[in-house]
Amino acid sequence: MVSVTRAVFGDLPSGAGTVEKFHLQSDLLKVDIISWGCTITALEVKDRQGRASDVVLGFAELEGYLQKQPYFGAVVGRVANRIAKGTFTLDGKEYKLAINNGPNSLHGGIRGFDKVLWTPEVLSNGVQFSRVSPDGEEGYPGELKVWVTYTLDGGELKINYRAQASQTTPVNLTNHSYFNLAGQGSPNIYDHEVTIDADAFLPVDETLIPTGEVAPVQGTVFDLRKPVELGKHLQEFHINGFDHNFCLKGSKEKHFCARVHHAGSGRVLEVYTTQPGIQFYTGNFLDGTLKGKSGAVYPKHSGFCLETQNWPDAVHQPDFPPVLLRPGEEYDHTTWLKFSVA
Repeated sequence: MVSVTRAVFGDLPSGAGTVEKFHLQSDLLKVDIISWGCTITALEVKDRQGRASDVVLGFAELEGYLQKQPYFGAVVGRVANRIAKGTFTLDGKEYKLAINNGPNSLHGGIRGFDKVLWTPEVLSNGVQFSRVSPDGEEGYPGELKVWVTYTLDGGELKINYRAQASQTTPVNLTNHSYFNLAGQGSPNIYDHEVTIDADAFLPVDETLIPTGEVAPVQGTVFDLRKPVELGKHLQEFHINGFDHNFCLKGSKEKHFCARVHHAGSGRVLEVYTTQPGIQFYTGNFLDGTLKGKSGAVYPKHSGFCLETQNWPDAVHQPDFPPVLLRPGEEYDHTTWLKFSVA
């Protein structure tokens, strides 16, 4: 049994609209999602003692989400992740995007899908958000109709993304929640055990753009096919953290891709998806300057993201899974976040 309630979360400046919050509750999970950026603002899950903690980083008030912040909990698009040099060519025409991450375009540009008000519709077990991204928004071609649907079933939160385009455009949608299974506000994620079911990953250049190589994980720091304790693993291999795409088995069906276990609380997060990739990001750019919920600060490595996605910069890589959506086709991907206790 799932209950769904809605409330006002806050008003946008200059009369730009009212942001609503939707509270989804099952016997195992409580999830808050707002209509600004389809953002997950809270996710409460019990530990092995039955004590509930909020395991996503974020803010208690709307103002927090309107400031410069690293996409906490939001849906990002029109194209998630990076596009090299913020430009691509399609049918002989060059498109220029905003450069907002070093020399590249990241997560849809200056005002991506995370920074707009979506139209909500309450469902019996969740909420569906929709919007029309106009032709030329952030430099992308064609009008894009988008639907993002969150539904709850016991300990599982399902996120479905659908889109239809009026002309050919790249599309890559994901959710950018930062998790800490010890509870948000915990100082780091070093005691989390991580498994990613991927035989290959994408090496990147110094600006975090894939080089085009699809490299085997075998014998590298990227071999997460068996559980590793994150802190020890980063130390052993002397790396600053992860911000890489892992290449999943090329199935369009639902497949398991990642598992994170926090031994201290017993909480487990398993991720399933229909997508070909997952970006594992360990909060390397968090710096403790943002004040979060309940007075929390978020230093480096205090949260992790598992962003199911198409592979980054696919517009420039013909050998990567196709990222273009054509008129008459439908973009349709689903990700399942399954919470349990072990």
